[in-house]
Amino acid sequence: MPSDLETAMETLITVFHRYAKDGTLSRKDLRDLMNVELSNFLKCQKDPGAVDKIMKDLDANGDGKVDFEEFVSLVVGLSIACEQCYQMHLKKTGKK
Repeated sequence: MPSDLETAMETLITVFHRYAKDGTLSRKDLRDLMNVELSNFLKCQKDPGAVDKIMKDLDANGDGKVDFEEFVSLVVGLSIACEQCYQMHLKKTGKK
C-alpha cells in the first residue's frame, strides 16, 4: 500500500501527463491544467494574464513549452506558499 507521499507523487505525475502532449505542456495545455486542477488558485488571481506570466516564469529553457521538471517548480512554489499560510493559521489559532 503506497504512503500518502507516494500517492501524492503519483497524482502529480498523472495530472501532468493528462494535459501534456509529447511530454510537455504548451501555453494552452498549461491554461487547461490550471483551469481544472488549480481553479481556486486562478480565481484568487487579480491579474488576467497570470497564466501567461506563470508560463514565462516556468519555461526556464525558453522553448515555449513546460516540461515535467519545469512544472514541478510551479507545484513547489504553490506548496511553499500554502505551507506558509498554514503556519500563519496555526499561530493565529495558537495550535503549535
